[in-house]
Amino acid sequence: MTKKRKDYLSWDQFFMGVAKLSAGRSKDPSTQVGACIVDKNKRILSIGYNGTPNGFSDDIFPWARDGEELETKYPYVCHAELNAILNYRGSRKDLQDATIYVDLFPCNECAKLIIQSGIKHIVYLSDKYKNSKNNIASRKMFDTCGVKYTKLKTKEQQDYLVSLKPDTQIIRK
Repeated sequence: MTKKRKDYLSWDQFFMGVAKLSAGRSKDPSTQVGACIVDKNKRILSIGYNGTPNGFSDDIFPWARDGEELETKYPYVCHAELNAILNYRGSRKDLQDATIYVDLFPCNECAKLIIQSGIKHIVYLSDKYKNSKNNIASRKMFDTCGVKYTKLKTKEQQDYLVSLKPDTQIIRK
């Protein structure tokens, strides 16, 4: 009798993988972020990635990180969390108690959106801006409003190669 595989993805790894795959749609040359919102029944409700607002050509969009503020990406870019929340087309009540998976710990603006939408859990990979005022404010809001946040930890670093070629399997590196 054949036994099942033991090296399959956990739910957290799977949904973070969807978020990471979504990040691959971002045109941002320095930071690609993806988000995946999941309900309590492990169903994907929505995805998003950081990019330009609808109707604003990413060919004329300033992608610089430094310089005059209006010539940088910061006043214009829509974060992955914002896009995932806005992309959801179902009932707002479905977002209640949902989990959002994101590459990067949410900024204070996204924290407000997450709280207002009813999402109650954040799973993130990176917290590279942990000591920024932005992220300190995010944590303060999440803690006050009862939103749980968890850094995704795996026993070992896992990379999976996903091929878009027919009849190929996922390869664990």
